[in-house]
Amino acid sequence: ERIMKAQALRDTSTMGYMQAKKHFEINADHPIVEALRVKADADKNDKAVKDLVWLLYETSLMASGFSLEEPTIHASRIHRMIMLGLGVDEVAEDVAATAASSDLPPLDGDEDDTSRMEEVD
Repeated sequence: ERIMKAQALRDTSTMGYMQAKKHFEINADHPIVEALRVKADADKNDKAVKDLVWLLYETSLMASGFSLEEPTIHASRIHRMIMLGLGVDEVAEDVAATAASSDLPPLDGDEDDTSRMEEVD
């Protein structure tokens, strides 16, 4: 499947025939699945539970050798889970990043960068 997607002159009409069938088997007795079931039963609209289920699915795809359709969405889910695990609020993170960037002193010789570039040319 990865080889076919990488082909420069691939025919998109035959991609449906070339894609592997994906089967996702769930062990209902696994502690992760049991914990997710309890959390989902407690709150059907919990975004963290939905993200965890999607992360479980996407990581199993990657572990099986498949590629993700949208890796940036996968990365954003991971970042949200890390922030949730660390107790970092998204708004607080944005404020801290803005404050950190404004607290930085100017770089030495920052105004001379343009002249240095002209000398190189």
